[in-house]
Amino acid sequence: MAVIDRETETTLDTTRDRFGQTVHHHAAAAARTRRNAAAVEAYAAYLAPHATGLLDAARSNLDELPPARHTTAWRTLLDALAASHAEIIRVLGRPAAPGSAAEREQHQTLWPHLAAWADHSTIASDLADQHHQPEPELAAEEAQRWTQKAQAAQRRGELDLIESWYISDGRRITLAYLVEEDTSSTVVALAGDPDAPGWQVIGHYAHEYAAGQALPRPVPPGVLRPDISHFNRPQPAPEVPLQELLQDLAEARAAGDVSETLLTATQHGHDAGPMVRLQELLHRASHFAGALESVQGRQIAARLDALGRQLDFLTREVKDAAEDLGATVAVLPPHRIPTPPRIRPRPALDTTPPPPPPRATTPAHHP
Repeated sequence: MAVIDRETETTLDTTRDRFGQTVHHHAAAAARTRRNAAAVEAYAAYLAPHATGLLDAARSNLDELPPARHTTAWRTLLDALAASHAEIIRVLGRPAAPGSAAEREQHQTLWPHLAAWADHSTIASDLADQHHQPEPELAAEEAQRWTQKAQAAQRRGELDLIESWYISDGRRITLAYLVEEDTSSTVVALAGDPDAPGWQVIGHYAHEYAAGQALPRPVPPGVLRPDISHFNRPQPAPEVPLQELLQDLAEARAAGDVSETLLTATQHGHDAGPMVRLQELLHRASHFAGALESVQGRQIAARLDALGRQLDFLTREVKDAAEDLGATVAVLPPHRIPTPPRIRPRPALDTTPPPPPPRATTPAHHP
């Protein structure tokens, strides 16, 4: 599906103008029709025979996992995938005539179900693979001793975090290099938020691979917004490229031209300008950092939120300056003359090139 989606988006790009709006609607519709047909064919060939077994394995392993905040939502998602699979199989069992309008309509109807599987089947696959038996965690006394060592290393700035994931019981596991006084390092596994009190070392290992084999498998990470689909994206909003605005400024001769360019960069709404889109970028990044539910995440979310407020103030200032600049009704003075292009004259076709300079001879040296 990723390959099909990438090829479709490449084709759809050719149907849009420089602002991202679709202008060749028939070509765009044809590209989506080909996408739908290719997705149906891929599902029928590679996933349809195995979808029921995959969902059964995922549900079976989910029943054995400890209860946590995410298990109910996983069950709901597996039920939705099962319903989509049943609908796909029902339509595949009654195919329309190849190449007909009815077949195109069938494929279009199935596309949301195919997109749902493309977006969420990794969760079913991860749950079906939750059969790894981890090694026992450290005993209480040893865990306390290693936790104290890791805390001391953290205070020295010698606890280097590598990666983190969540396991089925909802705990966050973080791998880190613990650098000891003799400059050797050990891989340790921490349970909890490394930047908050209460985290604990639950294992130590010679290297990352050994840690991965000994620790519980990661469960699928969450999403920032549950209603977003990678394979079913909305039509992009019109957008003037920043590079085009910069070129407009370079070519401007009147204050009104620059004023209009700056107002374009700061306008709100469906066709928002780059400065407003940058505010939205910071807002979403702040939302993501806060959703990490960690000390560092909350701190970074506050920083990004403050930067967003500063950018909002800056955007309003730029807009005011643009309006004031437009009110000057001024133009550039005529002494700012453009530089003529440096065009070298081409020699006539019957011109004989000059002979090369004579070669300098080096006198021979005799012993």
